[in-house]
Amino acid sequence: MTDRTTAHDRLIIFTRYPEPGKAKTRLIPALGAIGAAAIHRQMTEHTLMQARMLLASQSVTVDVQFAEGDCERMADWLGADLNYQVQASGDLGERMAHAFETAFAAGSTAVVIIGTDCPQLDVDLLAKAFGELRQHDLVLGPAVDGGYYLIGLRRPIPELFRGIAWSTADVLAQTLVIAHQRSLRVCHLPTLADVDYPADLEVWEQVNAQRQSNRPTARPLISVIIPVLNEADHLAQTLNGLRSAANVEVIVVDGGSQDQTVAIAQSHGVRTVSTVPGRAHQMNVGAAVAQGDSLLFLHGDTWLPSGFETLIPSALAQPGVVAGAFRLQIRGKNWGLRVVEWSVNWRSRWLQLPYGDQAIFLKAATFQALGGFPALPIMEDFELVRRLQPQGRILIVPTAVLTSDRRWQKFGIIRTTLVHQLVILAYFLGVDPDRIARWYRRQR
Repeated sequence: MTDRTTAHDRLIIFTRYPEPGKAKTRLIPALGAIGAAAIHRQMTEHTLMQARMLLASQSVTVDVQFAEGDCERMADWLGADLNYQVQASGDLGERMAHAFETAFAAGSTAVVIIGTDCPQLDVDLLAKAFGELRQHDLVLGPAVDGGYYLIGLRRPIPELFRGIAWSTADVLAQTLVIAHQRSLRVCHLPTLADVDYPADLEVWEQVNAQRQSNRPTARPLISVIIPVLNEADHLAQTLNGLRSAANVEVIVVDGGSQDQTVAIAQSHGVRTVSTVPGRAHQMNVGAAVAQGDSLLFLHGDTWLPSGFETLIPSALAQPGVVAGAFRLQIRGKNWGLRVVEWSVNWRSRWLQLPYGDQAIFLKAATFQALGGFPALPIMEDFELVRRLQPQGRILIVPTAVLTSDRRWQKFGIIRTTLVHQLVILAYFLGVDPDRIARWYRRQR
């Protein structure tokens, strides 16, 4: 690795927030929206790891220029140690030309732009790119598909980005023609493959397999995903119960709270993501940024039992088990709550129909293959479980989660139970979920 670079070297990474349906859309036919977003997240984090390794050995500024999301969400995802900027408008060429122009105007003397679609791009190649800019005007990393995965310059050359047929096999050739016309000294890095289409996924699988083989053996990581909306009264206690759990990440996905929910989540040091409201959408967004091998979806007013992080891997390791949930316990002393608990636990065990307040968990790969939670305004947990049932057994862990009794306190046990059963019946009868959701909100 070369030791050449100064504080005026700048690495710019083009990426986007891993929003399902908007990230790696050409992979959606093979992986679904959730799976495609997850691959994008993983490859972006892999690229950032290479950039941080470069930072550790050389003096270089790293900028992340993104489409979709905002600086706060990007920093929550990738870390606050980097510079975040929204990409300029226009096609890819216009955005890159603007990025180079802005970087050089800020005093940079060598600038390299990369994307996050080339998992074979590593820290050594990044260092080589900056090193080659000592003798060359232009450094290019050719891609197998006829484009390039890296471009480096020592000064702005906007002509390189004009008249290019972007997203075609002619990008590199057209760029080299312009470079020749301007008598630029060009350095070619090794040709690598981008991951854009389902046929390219083998490249990522090979790189990821190598990463996994180099990672120390540990218990599977569990991602606890908590969708919230104005949960300031309960969230702190939920998060406090997770502090002692080992090998667990916590992701709070806020849907636009107007109280102190976000501040409470941030004060607990957990990853906090903001998006539009809607429990299904929020949970899918959380799953897209999750790093865990297993996912656990937890309500903001529900508390997990001690040792849940060992119970989940054990449950999912049992033959034929595709997902699981916990037995339900409701806070409160009213005898009617014990009846509710009994009926819920009976239904869950014998009909394999747990609901969201029982903390549903499953493998991340299973969730992605299923396409995540369906885009429903209500009954998303019910529908997810129904789709899981044909794939295997849904295990109910005998240890209980404890959930708040606020719904039963506010509206009464009989009315709350009746409303829930009418919602289920309407859904079974094929009533439009939007209509059910409107009626349910009026009852609350």
